[in-house]
Amino acid sequence: MTLVSLATIFAVIVFIFLFLYFIPLGLWISAIAAGVKIGFFNLIGMRLRRVVPSSIVGPLIKSHKAGLDLTSDKLEAHYLAGGNVNKVVDALIAAERAEIPLKFERAAAIDLAGRDVLEAVKMSVNPKVIKTPLVTAVAMDGIQVMATARVTVRANIDRLVGGAGEETVLARVGEGIVTTVGSAETHKNVLENPDSISKTVLNKGLDSGTAFEILSIDIADVDVGKNIGAQLQTDQAEADKEIAQAKAEERRAMAVAREQEMRAEVQEKQAKVVEAEAEVPLAIAEAFKNGNLGVMDYMNYKNIKADTGMREGISDFTGEEKEENYDEEKEE
Repeated sequence: MTLVSLATIFAVIVFIFLFLYFIPLGLWISAIAAGVKIGFFNLIGMRLRRVVPSSIVGPLIKSHKAGLDLTSDKLEAHYLAGGNVNKVVDALIAAERAEIPLKFERAAAIDLAGRDVLEAVKMSVNPKVIKTPLVTAVAMDGIQVMATARVTVRANIDRLVGGAGEETVLARVGEGIVTTVGSAETHKNVLENPDSISKTVLNKGLDSGTAFEILSIDIADVDVGKNIGAQLQTDQAEADKEIAQAKAEERRAMAVAREQEMRAEVQEKQAKVVEAEAEVPLAIAEAFKNGNLGVMDYMNYKNIKADTGMREGISDFTGEEKEENYDEEKEE
């Protein structure tokens, strides 16, 4: 085999490979067999635009068999926009079977918005039940009530784009339960008529602005919790007690400080008295020296001082004796 023959065979193989790559014969034959008109140039254009032909031809065949009027250009445009063509077509087929008005543009917009359009169509046919977490509320009598609810919702196709999700619905239902229980006079009213909660919450129009339509709200479980009112009163009393104790401690500290100040003042005065008394002998000596005080005057001073000391001793003894007599009388 010559070199020319090998080059020819290689060129033929490359041509066949490129031909089969740009024109997938299997898809083209499937489309023709299903009655879908699609040409070679369309398939080549898909390859050049980096579109996987199977992602367009397969959904196009399904839509044609389901009687939907879709073109490859619409599907290809949605694919290039980053959408899920197969899921959009499935959603359109399901909506058409369920007699739900849904156009391709609306389905494509829902898909590009990040929502599962097929799941939304299924929820429109078969409503979904979502359960709220445990909601805690307090009635007017201070008793805590704990409740859980089952919310039956149906997808609203027209509000899927820009509408709030399940989290918003659950939050609004929980808020409605808290408001309804909080307006009840006693927790017994809530326990006796749990359906009053669902009726009140359902009448609030909680599904406005959401991607769902609330069909029913059913209270799954109601239970009694703590006595919040009594607990709050206990906490308030304990707080008042601590405040009173703090104020009493403050007054005691101020009294102790005042007492210490008075003792300091007394000690200061006593020190001044001792200091003054220490100067008396010096003054007497100075008076003797200057001739202002005689011996007789000094003796009179000593006698008066002794007499004063004796009187103070008698007075102290009498006071102690009276105190002892008072204690004895008190004991009798």
